[in-house]
Amino acid sequence: MADGSMAGAISLKGKVSEAEWKARVDLAALYRLVAMHGWDDMIFTHISARIPGPEHHFLINPYGMFFDEITASSLVKIDLEGQILQETPYFINPAGFTIHSAIHAAREDAMFVMHLHSDQGVAVSAQKDGLLPLSQHALIVLPQLAYHDYEGIALNLDERERLVADIGDKTVMLLRNHGTLSVGATAAACWLSMFYLERACLQQTMALSAGRDAVLMAPEAAQAEVRGQIGGAGIGSIGGLAWPGCLRQLDRNLPGYDA
Repeated sequence: MADGSMAGAISLKGKVSEAEWKARVDLAALYRLVAMHGWDDMIFTHISARIPGPEHHFLINPYGMFFDEITASSLVKIDLEGQILQETPYFINPAGFTIHSAIHAAREDAMFVMHLHSDQGVAVSAQKDGLLPLSQHALIVLPQLAYHDYEGIALNLDERERLVADIGDKTVMLLRNHGTLSVGATAAACWLSMFYLERACLQQTMALSAGRDAVLMAPEAAQAEVRGQIGGAGIGSIGGLAWPGCLRQLDRNLPGYDA
């Protein structure tokens, strides 16, 4: 269809709570933004959202749908075990929720969790020294950056405990040999944190094309200055300033996410 929505999808607007509908629209927007920036991996990787309220209910992508096709109504409601809680023609990949369920369960502030396999994110995750202080984007990200060692495809539920321990209270993570991850109390915070991490990774891969000895690390004093300027909340704390513009960009380029 011209607006990018899936044929046969039934609109849930007005059929779910206002809080759930807002979470659906915000999450669908995140999927479309990832696609628009070319950071998607066909039908693989996931972004999830916790629906506000006392229940631990979540939204995730229907398995088999490309990110630029996802709409608010096509997202699937599940519980912490990945069991589907609604009538839907779609199904999910429960294994894909392993990483997300661990963080959602451990972090009350993790209302949105995004995991990507971008080329630059995977490239930096596989570099021994990880993210280097090469750019302003990197300096902004580094105070909030955690690492998790690769253990294979995330099918082992035992890995969840180690992943939660590794991310701690940070908002972004490099999954070694695997990709990137961000969390946020809002879609806007989750997006801006990931945007800065992905840009920092891209800038690093480009800079290192000159060789490690030819790049200039930011001075220690400048690194400390940026840490103080950003503060403990990280770049995601100002995500709300950019978010309306991101939605306008989607309305121009990938409309239909809010259907």
